[in-house]
Amino acid sequence: MQRPKKRRVSTILGLLLLSLGLPFTAYAQRYLINNPPSGNIIIKNVVLPDRSGETEDLDVTLRIQDGVLDLVTQDTLRAAESDLILNANNGVLLGDLNLGEAPSFMILDSDPREDFEVLLDTALHTQFAMHQGKMVRNNLEPVALPESVPATRRRGWFAYTPPPVSLPVAYRNRNKWNRFDTNWAAGAFIGALLVDRQYWPKQDDASESQVGDLDEFEEGEIRALRFGLVGRLGTETPIIYSLIAATNAFDKGVEVDDVDDFVWNDWRLDVPVFFGTTLSVGKQKEPFSMERLMSLANLPLQERTAAADALLPARNTGVVWSGNALGQDVSWALSAFRAGLDPDTNLGYSESPKVFVGRVTGVPYESPDRAGLVHLGLGVRYSDAALVVQLNSAPEFNLAPNFIDTGPVDADEAYTYNLEAAWRQGPLWLMGEYLLTDIDAPDLDDPNLSSYYLQASYTLTGEMREYNRRSGVFRPLRVARSVNQFGWGTWELAARYSRADFTDGAIDGGEMDIYSLGLNWWLTTEFSFGVNYRFIVLDRFGDEGDSAGISGRLTLLLN
Repeated sequence: MQRPKKRRVSTILGLLLLSLGLPFTAYAQRYLINNPPSGNIIIKNVVLPDRSGETEDLDVTLRIQDGVLDLVTQDTLRAAESDLILNANNGVLLGDLNLGEAPSFMILDSDPREDFEVLLDTALHTQFAMHQGKMVRNNLEPVALPESVPATRRRGWFAYTPPPVSLPVAYRNRNKWNRFDTNWAAGAFIGALLVDRQYWPKQDDASESQVGDLDEFEEGEIRALRFGLVGRLGTETPIIYSLIAATNAFDKGVEVDDVDDFVWNDWRLDVPVFFGTTLSVGKQKEPFSMERLMSLANLPLQERTAAADALLPARNTGVVWSGNALGQDVSWALSAFRAGLDPDTNLGYSESPKVFVGRVTGVPYESPDRAGLVHLGLGVRYSDAALVVQLNSAPEFNLAPNFIDTGPVDADEAYTYNLEAAWRQGPLWLMGEYLLTDIDAPDLDDPNLSSYYLQASYTLTGEMREYNRRSGVFRPLRVARSVNQFGWGTWELAARYSRADFTDGAIDGGEMDIYSLGLNWWLTTEFSFGVNYRFIVLDRFGDEGDSAGISGRLTLLLN
């Protein structure tokens, strides 16, 4: 995890910092080495305590280059040219970290929040100290970093699909009331509430003739409600479990009919198997499309693209086998699903379609400072199309009628292909996907339905989305300094262009272009405001209609 420039990582309450000020200054004067170290100094297994008591402590690796802090990450570093690689052995860091500046900090062998006497004798408990980029004490043992991350490594959330709300390591923390940890199990109660308010400031006559009067959809709603339990069973070879209930509205998809009922949205076990791979069994997301795999609450824009909702299911029931290759530069997943296995559906086993899905992603480039990264992905989905379905979608607002609609589609089988690419450079993230569904339906002249989108997001406050190599997706934005820590929170600006072409063969579902702008403000990791604007162009029924909508969203998370 890289911290942005000028983002101060304060790691202990101000009272503790003040109490340490005099002894630290005296210590620095006594031990200061006048010549700064050359090359890289890497310190792994450093604990950054949370001073607010609202989030978990972080286990990070620091890299200091020529006396300047240039990396703070939770990722596992591979072998690099370094003059010194040290193991802090979960020592607690006390001080300030600013990327691009000479750091001053101590690493203590005990947590001063649990034992205040540590601060009364810092000379005894300090294992490492640096002042203005110069090493003043080092009692840490040098170690070697691995040439590559072993495929059998089991750290954090090793499942292909992380928990939908909480962070991958959230279930380890015992400090919050919604978490527990015993010898045989650990878990976290999680939840999400999304509340929307919709406005339609523009609609021309052509649009009204196509979809009706949009003023009827100017209202507020609970967009989504989700709650459940995620965690692990066992310790030596843990099994990860997810049990989550939600409104269907949280994740719309081609097989979702009623958006008001509560259903068991996820119920699955993630079991580590041979060669470092994982077997996920139960109801879960299909391993297809980064946009689909990322949680709705953490996307830069409030809704997924229209084609993703029209062509891809929200969840399915089956088995996913996943793993990594080439260290962790490549992720892959193979899966088989049968919706009739889900008791929430009205389908019998024999009536439900057989679905097979595969996805592979790779990181062909990553910059030396790990701020720059290129992601590529390919997905293939096959369905024997046992059901007659109607492919339709709203214009990327939940409070809206369907703008594109194929009518009933009775097909023999269907193949869907997905190409995805992304580039991240610090707070800038560019992303695009192409989706093509080839439908074997002779009565409809075998139509092909296609879509694509191009998306950009920029974090105004400098935070960077980490990349999850386990499943080839980007993680939620972290809040470097929340408002309850007297900071500005995290501000993200996003833009997207999407196009869905649902007119081909004997299908005239319409062609839709959507231009979107969004602004998100995460006050804390659990609380955010967002606003989205979209300009929509619909070509359908021989006419072209224009409309524009604005949606405000309040998001509350329990993680």
